[in-house]
Amino acid sequence: MSTENAPTDRSTWADGVTQLSQVILRGEKTLAGFFMTVLLVLILVNVVTRFARVPIYWIDEASIFAMIWLGFIGASVMTRLRIDFAVTLLADQLSPKWVARLRALATAISLLFAVGFAVVCWLWLDPVGIASHGFDAQAYAAETFNFLYTERTQTLEWPTWIVNLILPIFALTLIVHNAANLLEDLGLARKREQVSLTSAEGAA
Repeated sequence: MSTENAPTDRSTWADGVTQLSQVILRGEKTLAGFFMTVLLVLILVNVVTRFARVPIYWIDEASIFAMIWLGFIGASVMTRLRIDFAVTLLADQLSPKWVARLRALATAISLLFAVGFAVVCWLWLDPVGIASHGFDAQAYAAETFNFLYTERTQTLEWPTWIVNLILPIFALTLIVHNAANLLEDLGLARKREQVSLTSAEGAA
């Protein structure tokens, strides 16, 4: 009886991963729209204030940070929607069966990259290390020479670790999206219907 239920259990687990990916995707689309709006407003304000010769000195830096977050969020969205950049020279010469296998292999490699990137982010942020120092950034930096938690941005004076949080967030969403794509490629989860897009335009 347990043998009969095993495929169903695996399918339920796999569908749960793809469902989580879809939830994240919806949130990312909302955030992408938000950051696009923020970026547009900052640029327009910058143009107007410079024209009026009363420039706001921190707008350039804020625009850069908004663009960075937008770029990583967009890259995550593109991964799930499978509209990221690809070279199809080899795939164009293969049968549909081998194209599917090649797609699964590429997705697996992308998943491994995402996991490796998450490990690097963990080592860099070192949450255990900073916690062991009682969240004393100065003491932690003096012992580890990791100045992430002591540095601030040049004009906004924001802690740089807050701005850099997009990196571990991107790593985690990339893991979930690649895992969902791989499960669909292997036939372990049903393919989710996505918005039909032929390019990155409209992903947000």
